[in-house]
Amino acid sequence: MRAFFPTVEVDSTYYAVQPHSTWQKWMDETPDNFRFIVKAYAGMTGQLQEKPPFESEAVMFQAFKESLHPVMESGKLAMVLCQYPPWFDCTKENVQTLRQMRTYLDGLPVAVEFRHQSWYEEHYRQKTIQFLSEHQFIHSVCDEPQAGVGSIPIVPIATTKGKTLIRLHGRNRAGWRKETAGANWRKVRYLYDYNLEEIDQWIEYAEQLHAQSEDVYVIFNNNSGGHASGNARTYMERANLSYEGLAPKQLSLFSEEER
Repeated sequence: MRAFFPTVEVDSTYYAVQPHSTWQKWMDETPDNFRFIVKAYAGMTGQLQEKPPFESEAVMFQAFKESLHPVMESGKLAMVLCQYPPWFDCTKENVQTLRQMRTYLDGLPVAVEFRHQSWYEEHYRQKTIQFLSEHQFIHSVCDEPQAGVGSIPIVPIATTKGKTLIRLHGRNRAGWRKETAGANWRKVRYLYDYNLEEIDQWIEYAEQLHAQSEDVYVIFNNNSGGHASGNARTYMERANLSYEGLAPKQLSLFSEEER
């Protein structure tokens, strides 16, 4: 079933910098027209519980960047996704953090996803979009529950002419926040099944973004109940999308949970 999809979001890189051997295996098992969206290592976005196992921040970023050589050389790197946590709000300090990250990852296509609402408040929204554009950050346009400051609104604006990312997390408002979902919140956070009306709405958003950006990548991240693959196939059918040359074995390495 996954042979229908031309891209995958790699989540294992969030937990550990992957060795060249792993990347090379993935390159060998995927067709030339396949693309990888690589989630940044947790230490790079300030989400590790413990101290990162690197001598310095610069060494950490360099190790991550060097690990991507096989996927970069193959031409299969769509982008690196830097997903920042709900406590990463719009402050001068955090803006500087983004500038430094851009310097560390110079030469790579980098998408930025916020989880704190302050970046899109009326006073800051245009400044946020302008900042992303000036630093050639790919905008991660999200669909997620509107559950207070730890969630962001739909902002269908591209910040680069080359690429835009759409990530659909579902609309499970009760499960989105740890305080309301309880001990099993990680298991239910992305528990959601998009209906046809909602999928059609996102096809329209994607068309709007495609008018602003050459390539639009759409990722269904509503994986808690296993709905992501089915929703993605429905999206492709209703958007009349199809891709040639995708080998049936291509995604055997990636479980539903890793999306």
